[in-house]
Amino acid sequence: MHLFVILTSSCNLKCLYCYGKCCDDIGCSFDFEVDYSIPDEVSYAVDVLRSFCSKTRVENLIFYGGEPLLKVDKMIEIIDNVEAERFMIQTNGLLLSRIEPEYLKKLHTILVSIDGDEALTDFYRGEGVYRRVVENVEAIREGGFRGEIVARMTISQQSDLEQNVNHLLSLNKFDSVHWQIDAQFWQNDFNPHIFTKWVEESYGPGLLHLIHKWAEQLSKGRVIRIYPFLGVMETLLQGGEAGLRCGAGWAQYTIQTDGTIVPCPSMVGFKAYYLGNIRETEPSDLPKKVELKAPCSGCDILSICGGRCLYANITKLWGEGGFRLVCSTVRLLVDGLRCVKPVVEEALKKGLVSLDKLTYTKFNSCEIIP
Repeated sequence: MHLFVILTSSCNLKCLYCYGKCCDDIGCSFDFEVDYSIPDEVSYAVDVLRSFCSKTRVENLIFYGGEPLLKVDKMIEIIDNVEAERFMIQTNGLLLSRIEPEYLKKLHTILVSIDGDEALTDFYRGEGVYRRVVENVEAIREGGFRGEIVARMTISQQSDLEQNVNHLLSLNKFDSVHWQIDAQFWQNDFNPHIFTKWVEESYGPGLLHLIHKWAEQLSKGRVIRIYPFLGVMETLLQGGEAGLRCGAGWAQYTIQTDGTIVPCPSMVGFKAYYLGNIRETEPSDLPKKVELKAPCSGCDILSICGGRCLYANITKLWGEGGFRLVCSTVRLLVDGLRCVKPVVEEALKKGLVSLDKLTYTKFNSCEIIP
């Protein structure tokens, strides 16, 4: 089992695609009841979490928010008292200095929100954020952190994917890169003309260029750790059914600040999708399969894709047409990687790279499908 533990809903940033769009969406509603009374920070005793986790094998326990490092004391208490194979954190990176070296060394993976170069990151996240994040990443390396640092990007219509992925990789400060498209999370930001134009003129061409450059490097024996490529290529090489790649609701679960269990962090308060509570629910009683709605359920590439996003599949905030429009970006990803699959197979055959170099830590908060 893999768990997100939400420490707080509070954040020390007001990013345009999160706080800004939330304000723009005031008045919008879902077709089901949402509980808005959830406490801002953890309200259950850590002993309750320890008891729940002791009944199963917890592989990844990911600290999440809001900004989880606003509650670094609670994070430390959990690390000290709860059994998990790997502790991870997803953070905006501004408060990394709050983690003492002793606890830095106990973290397996740190996912840091950064959207690309300085101009783009500061545009979305606030002036000076880029420099502070990069300095803090340097500092935790100097402080003894030897785990994986993932640059976790939000890609939107101001973003040049290829340019900004290349920028982050060129810093030599991040081990891996992942991105999520800012699409279908809000209702009032959908403009099909602008989104289509961006996909056709910027995102699509940039994605295909990145794929071919990634394959070219593989043919020279170098594996660039771009999570969407690693995840999809693994399935193309090995076959099988991908399953919803983030693991939401079947391999990975989220514990709200009140102890309620939901499928994913984006579904906090979705009462129709409450799966139980850490006080009463046995881990073995949680579902092991997710039933996706159309159009995912009948898609011809579902076995490779696994489904883009459970939250988006349920809410359809951009409507059916908008959902399919975003799915076109997934087809680009899959088709592009299918094209370079022979290059990857040849590199493996020649021993230029090994299959284990193409593996990655599953269910570590990288959705794989952007």
